[in-house]
Amino acid sequence: MALKKAPEPHVNHERWLVSYADFITLLFAVFVVLYAMGQSDKKKVEEVMQSIQSSFGMATAGASSPKVNVIPSQAITVIPSLKPEIAVNPMGRTRSGQGKTRAEEKDFRQIKSAVEAYLVKQGAQSKVTLEITRRGLIVSLKEAGFFNSGQANIKPEAYELINTIAEVMTQYNNPLRVEGHTDNVPISTAQFPSNWELSTSRATNGLKYLLRSFDIDPNKISATGYAEFRPISDNTTQEGRARNRRVDLVMLSGEAEQGEP
Repeated sequence: MALKKAPEPHVNHERWLVSYADFITLLFAVFVVLYAMGQSDKKKVEEVMQSIQSSFGMATAGASSPKVNVIPSQAITVIPSLKPEIAVNPMGRTRSGQGKTRAEEKDFRQIKSAVEAYLVKQGAQSKVTLEITRRGLIVSLKEAGFFNSGQANIKPEAYELINTIAEVMTQYNNPLRVEGHTDNVPISTAQFPSNWELSTSRATNGLKYLLRSFDIDPNKISATGYAEFRPISDNTTQEGRARNRRVDLVMLSGEAEQGEP
């Protein structure tokens, strides 16, 4: 008598649900842990924000909320090189010569922003322009704000503005170049037979004042005059000639210094 074959067991096509359920459970647990950690960090962030606002004298949203001293207010100071207003003594500069570093492109941008903010506050935007090039940071002092026409002596009322700009720039040890420029209108006086003498004399007077008043290594500063031969604008218009009459304070970059003699 032939034996009957046992029926084949039914294939369960839903076994993957067990693994899937385990995966979802683990994923849920991970998100619960992350959420709990996030809530803790959020509380710490709020405490730090309240402390910063309190340190800077800013009113918080909840007047009745307790004051959190995460960051002591006395530990917060203004970075000297970015301070928009700098107390200066035109003729009594102390000389330390220590702790200076080389300014890089990011420092040039910070100096430019700080000086421009100061110029806006003083209403002197028309007297100074700043530009960052491959040579470094170029601060152009326009003739109208710093010199009388045909003269090389710095106006007394211009010293405060020069001091503020130089105070920021001389905190670094980059080489400085003082460069005089004129327009193409000829000059012929007993003191200045041509624009060469006028531009050079203005640059030299600026250099001597900086050396006398600020902590600058004499080996890292020089003066030169270019007369009308390096214009930045068209000399055929009055506005263009006014832009060309200037003294540039150039804070050299590392790349530009490599090409120096």
